[in-house]
Amino acid sequence: MDRTIKASCLKVQYQTGNYAVEAVRGASFTLREGKSLGIVGESGSGKTSLALALMGLIDKPHNSSGELMLFGESYLGLSEVKQKHHRWSTIAMMFQNSMEVLNPVMTIGDQLTEKLKERKTISSGQAGREAERLLQLTGLEGWEAKAFPHQLSGGMRQRVLLAMAIAPKPRFLILDEPTSSLDGLAKQDMIRTILSLQKKMDFAMLVISHDVKLIGGLTQEVMVMYGGHIIEKGFTDAVMEKPMHPYTRGLFNASVELSPHKDLWGIPGEYNGNEVHKGCAFYNRCSQRISLCCEQTPELKSVSIEREIACHQKGLINVLRGEAITKHYQIGNRSIPALRKACMNLRHGETIAMVGPSGSGKSTFAKILAGFIQPDEGQVLFNEKKNDLQQLACCEGGVQLVLQDPFSALSHRMTVEEVISEPLKLNGIGNELSRCKRVKETLKALQLDDCEAFLKRYTSSLSGGQRQRVAIARALVMNPKVLIADEITSMLDVSTQANVLRLLKGLQNKNGFALLFITHDLNLARKVADQLLILDRGSVAEEGSAGRILQNSDESQCADMLKAGLADG
Repeated sequence: MDRTIKASCLKVQYQTGNYAVEAVRGASFTLREGKSLGIVGESGSGKTSLALALMGLIDKPHNSSGELMLFGESYLGLSEVKQKHHRWSTIAMMFQNSMEVLNPVMTIGDQLTEKLKERKTISSGQAGREAERLLQLTGLEGWEAKAFPHQLSGGMRQRVLLAMAIAPKPRFLILDEPTSSLDGLAKQDMIRTILSLQKKMDFAMLVISHDVKLIGGLTQEVMVMYGGHIIEKGFTDAVMEKPMHPYTRGLFNASVELSPHKDLWGIPGEYNGNEVHKGCAFYNRCSQRISLCCEQTPELKSVSIEREIACHQKGLINVLRGEAITKHYQIGNRSIPALRKACMNLRHGETIAMVGPSGSGKSTFAKILAGFIQPDEGQVLFNEKKNDLQQLACCEGGVQLVLQDPFSALSHRMTVEEVISEPLKLNGIGNELSRCKRVKETLKALQLDDCEAFLKRYTSSLSGGQRQRVAIARALVMNPKVLIADEITSMLDVSTQANVLRLLKGLQNKNGFALLFITHDLNLARKVADQLLILDRGSVAEEGSAGRILQNSDESQCADMLKAGLADG
């Protein structure tokens, strides 16, 4: 007996006047009975349209195409009469908006058992008891069967929708935003209820939501949708721990549930469904795009074990990688180990916080990665190639380092304009007019004055916060792909520190450069980082998702270090 659901190349097109909008552009997946698959994406990505296509509910003048094999039978190839026979018995759906779905002039009990009585599954006399039983299964008390929809709370109506969906005991259940109108406690309770029902009834479950935390709680695998395309697919825990598509990473970074301590940044731009192009749907919003992305739609391909990505660059690019870096300092007759086979992998647009107590090797690692000093062993790769790192600091699109002390980093004999334009001038980038324009644009981006009076000020006359922003401007004027920030806020007051970090993260979100943020302050790392790399006595003690490490710090390898006061800087 076939226990699988197989969707192949599902497409949905909506006809609006003379215009056709492609809502789903070839979605495919396989799901086994008793298992759960999540679909996550922004509003308008095609999630609900895919669900309606699976149910066979796309009506003319709109149209859908593709194949759905429902436990060995071609469901979408059936006539409407035969589809109707399977709908709400083999395949059922819990819709999103309870007030639109529920009939305001019928009691909840009548609505729950209407289909069952129609199909003669139960008699009228059994209907009342069955309605109460279904409501109790979903965590309600049963008296709600005699109520009308407007007499129940939003959370109660949501449970009624769930009861309606499971009433015919379907083998495949589609949940569309099952917790959208619930508070945090009710949401957790609903997740437990759904999981309990699935365990009892063994149905396959497709969960559609923009709530990433909900998907994490209910599913084993997840698909990420954008512009009607499936752009990433894999095990839910693995995708949430380390997303590999630029869109997925941006989507998860915008989730307050996954990043409760971080400033939230949406993905710049917005998908335009009316835009017709043959390339990648995410092209206009992607900061690592190449010319091929505009010309050809990427296929969903396997890039690692159980992970598929639709990206011409195979997902997020590894822009800076340190492999087994070892460094000793010779002091007198002693060789002092600063780094012991330390590794790091920084991806495009990502923020890694390198955390550790003083003397753990953070600054040494930063200087090696920036090409200031050479390692004794190991290698540094930029864009997966072994490059002259010193040369990368002298060209656009390379690596730039911002040092800890803005007072010693900037010459007090130079003006603001001279300091910022110096890298451009030394490396022969642009003419005097274009360099001046670029300096002004960079100053404005960092919310500094670009008037002539400020440009001609000597750096010695600036405040600490202004100096640090000028130091960052000096690095950003080279349009780096990687910015290494070594304790750049340690000498600033808390207000100035907050302003500098907010500006830096905003510019990263807009321009897409990768950021290696070095600090001994765990609270700052929690605020800015996607990934954590914790150094202890020259070795990497732990690395991984910032959310996971900090949430599970009691179980982490660095627990003793964290408890020792690192969190207080």
